[in-house]
Amino acid sequence: MGDYSFDFSGLTGGGFNTFSTNNMTYDANAGVFGSNANFGGGFNTSAYNFTDSSAYKIGSYDYSLFSGVNTSSGFDWANTLNSASSIVKSVAGVAGSVFTGLQTGFNAAAPYLQLATAITAAGAQQTAAIYQQGLYEVQAVDTLRLAQIRTDQDQKYAAIQAGRKLLSAERQALNYTIQGNSLLRGMERSNAAVRARAAANGIVYNEGSAAGVQLANVSATYRDVGMSNLNALTARILGFEDAGAMILASKEQADLTMSAAEAQASQMRLAGQYAVASGGVLSGATLLQGGLNFAQTVRNPFTPG
Repeated sequence: MGDYSFDFSGLTGGGFNTFSTNNMTYDANAGVFGSNANFGGGFNTSAYNFTDSSAYKIGSYDYSLFSGVNTSSGFDWANTLNSASSIVKSVAGVAGSVFTGLQTGFNAAAPYLQLATAITAAGAQQTAAIYQQGLYEVQAVDTLRLAQIRTDQDQKYAAIQAGRKLLSAERQALNYTIQGNSLLRGMERSNAAVRARAAANGIVYNEGSAAGVQLANVSATYRDVGMSNLNALTARILGFEDAGAMILASKEQADLTMSAAEAQASQMRLAGQYAVASGGVLSGATLLQGGLNFAQTVRNPFTPG
C-alpha cells in the first residue's frame, strides 16, 4: 500500500474483520484501487464499491467515496495544480482571444493599407516626375543664361578687337600721309636748290632747263605722294573691313551659340514634359494595380460573418 493508510476503527458490523490491507490491491500504472475483501452480513458495503476508478488515480487524492473514513494525506496538491492550470488556461484563452482579435483587425485593415500605400506610391511617382521636370527647366534656364553671358562677352571682346584694328589702320594711314608730306618737302627743297643755282648762274629759274628740272621733280614727287595717299586710304579701308568682319563674326557666333542653347533648352523642356507624362502613366498604373488588389482582398464590412 505504500504511504496510504486507512482508519477503520469507527466501522462496525459482522464479518468486518475480513477487510484488511492484505486483500487490497493498487495498480500503480493505471492508478486504480481494487479489493477482494469479504464484508460480513449486516454491513452496508454499497458505499465502498470501486465503481469510479478515476477517483483513485495518482494526483487526484479524492477519497470522498469512503464516507466516514479518514483518507487525508496532507497538502491538497491536486486542488492547487488544478487552480494553477485553470489560471494558465484562462490567461492563454485571453491571450489567444487578443491575438485573434488583432489578427482579424490587421487582416481587415490590410486591403485599406495596401490601397493607401498604392495611392502614396502613385503620388510619389507623380511628384518625382514634376521634380524632374523642374530640374530640366532649371537646366534649360541656366543654359540660356550662360549662353547669353558668353555671347555678350564674345561681342564685347570682338568690339574691343575691332576698335584696336581701326586704330591700327588709322596709324598706318597716318604713316603713309607723313611719308607723302616728306616727299613734298623733299621736292620743295630740290626745286629751291635748282632755282638758286639758276639765279647764281644768271639763268631765269622758271624757264628753260631750270623749269624743266623743277617740273620733273614735281611730277615724280606727286606720283609718290599719290601712292602714299592710296596706301593710307587702303589702310583705312582694310582696317574698317577687318573691324567689321570681327563684329559680324562675333554677331554670327553669338547667334549660333544662342541657337544651340535654345535648342538644348527646348530638348530639356521636352524631356521634362515626357518625364511628367511618364510619371502620370506610372502613377496611374500604380493606382490601377492598387485598386485591383483592393478589390480582390477587401471584405464587405456590412456583410455578417
